[in-house]
Amino acid sequence: MKIILTHEVSGLGTAGEVVDVKDGYARNYLIPRNFAIRWTKGGEKDVEQIRRARKIHEIATIEQANEVKAKLEGVKVRLAVRSGDAGRLFGSVTPADVASAIEAAGGPKIDKRRVELGSPIKTLGAHATSVRLHPEVAAQVNIEVVSA
Repeated sequence: MKIILTHEVSGLGTAGEVVDVKDGYARNYLIPRNFAIRWTKGGEKDVEQIRRARKIHEIATIEQANEVKAKLEGVKVRLAVRSGDAGRLFGSVTPADVASAIEAAGGPKIDKRRVELGSPIKTLGAHATSVRLHPEVAAQVNIEVVSA
């Protein structure tokens, strides 16, 4: 099935690209989560609009990405969450939580879709996350999860 990506999807492509994927992957994952729309002749016109919107929101050059990376890696991020007695969290830490904690700690405003958690954060303590700033630049951010 041909689809038009509306957001960047790791391993597949960036917003505005037309890609061919399996029908089930498109119907069950990409389209319901608004990562993509079905390709049509009329939808081809939307590609240019998606690319323009992406250029506004993305970090344009590697130099800018490296500047933001330096700011991110210099920020001490503490995230207060509810937890049980044994240090397990009620739920887990989401990329949106990480993005808002970075901003609250004085770091730059980043999009939650750029935060990549290796595995779900479900315990208290120090955890490392990755923030994909540019296709070639990723910042490592250390997050300290503490009990609220």
